[in-house]
Amino acid sequence: MKPRPFLIGQEWRTTAATAPVKNPFNGSRVAEVCLAGKAEAEEAVSAAISAFPSMRRLPAHARAGALEKIAGLLAARREEFARTITTEAGKPITDARREVGRAIQTFSVASEEAKRIPGEIVPLDLTPGTDAYLGLVRRFPIGPVLGITPFNFPLNLVAHKVAPCLACGNPIVLKPAPQTPLTALLLGEVVLEVGLPAGALSVVPCDNTVAEHLVTHPGLKVLSFTGSASVGWMLKAKSGKKRVLLELGGNAGVIVEPDADLGIAAQRCVTGGFAYAGQTCIAVQRIYVHESVHDRFVAELLARVAQVKAGDPLEEATVVGPLIDEAAARRVEDWIAEAVAQGAKLLAGGKRSGPLVEATVLADVSPTMKVSCREVFGPVVTVNRYQRFEEAIQSLNNSDYGLQAGLFSRDVDRIFTAYRELDVGTVLANETPTFRADHMPYGGVKDSGLGREGVRYAIEEMTEPKLLVLNLKDSGSA
Repeated sequence: MKPRPFLIGQEWRTTAATAPVKNPFNGSRVAEVCLAGKAEAEEAVSAAISAFPSMRRLPAHARAGALEKIAGLLAARREEFARTITTEAGKPITDARREVGRAIQTFSVASEEAKRIPGEIVPLDLTPGTDAYLGLVRRFPIGPVLGITPFNFPLNLVAHKVAPCLACGNPIVLKPAPQTPLTALLLGEVVLEVGLPAGALSVVPCDNTVAEHLVTHPGLKVLSFTGSASVGWMLKAKSGKKRVLLELGGNAGVIVEPDADLGIAAQRCVTGGFAYAGQTCIAVQRIYVHESVHDRFVAELLARVAQVKAGDPLEEATVVGPLIDEAAARRVEDWIAEAVAQGAKLLAGGKRSGPLVEATVLADVSPTMKVSCREVFGPVVTVNRYQRFEEAIQSLNNSDYGLQAGLFSRDVDRIFTAYRELDVGTVLANETPTFRADHMPYGGVKDSGLGREGVRYAIEEMTEPKLLVLNLKDSGSA
């Protein structure tokens, strides 16, 4: 198997160091990928630095046109990208196709946002003597960006780094997840076709030592990282003077009130908890149900869980595919067993077969159990009952994470109370926290990260406002 090269500037490069890419479902070797060393990483940074003057001077129509072309090329290769995602990430093919569609939209939205990066006029004549002064504010790209992405959305989370960078004129060096480099390299092929300056995008699979070298590199001005909280905060501590954007983990909670449509709430919780085997940072993990409807909700939930199909991710009906590797599946299995040993009730699932873990429902879970206080990142949801709404708010907030939360209720007062009191980046009313529209501001508080993604909001994070002060006084006057 010939190793896949990586991309530096506009050149595909090979090295003697390689790493395998394996199919999570059956363990077969999908590809070998060349790994960049420190020398190649330095070249990628140099290419980005060299590209920055050209990138920052590209007019809006050129940036928008390039992004529109990327979206079109992705659409033309939609099935190739989807099957690559399924093969290297184990994502069910229907979800993989949905991810490709979302990435197309992300680049399309970026094309539009490139045309309307805002500025403003600032009146400066607030005190006597400043009558003739006027301020003009525009946003300018900061400089080369380092993007580090996880395995679970190997195209769309890459798009959320690359698209805003290209929209505002920042070159980007991309370090994809070691489990899923192939999709990012395919995207590199696409970007090469649109005629951006050399160095606008480099894709450099590498080991952790080289990645940390990039994090500390003074030539890279922004670190945009998506991944685990422990790694994200560690990289921030090493990043020096860079601007740091972190989209980290979660253990997303849902509150189900007595007036909720229990059927809809149960169906959305099943989808939100078990799609892609729960391997998203906003997967439903903790469900708090009012005691008056608890038993009815659990019955609705379990009836739908029984219909969830697990197995081969290339089969159209599969919902729960493999975890990214067997070690991850064993960890989830161990956490389930530990919770049961500590007093939790197993209502459904709980078994593992290789990298597959059954859709699992646990009840009577205490806040200190790992399945509650940590991020499971697997097909596990917990259900607990509550008596008072304030108790549910407090329980949901009892977490180191604060990414997104859901509330099922028709009571507008309860909805706005949750919006005010929940310590999260987004509150979703009559929807689970697993919902994300790619143009919305997305990010969290506490251990869930810093900054916001969503193309417009990422552009704001990756640009710097600069003020021009004009003295408009007539030089010929006294």
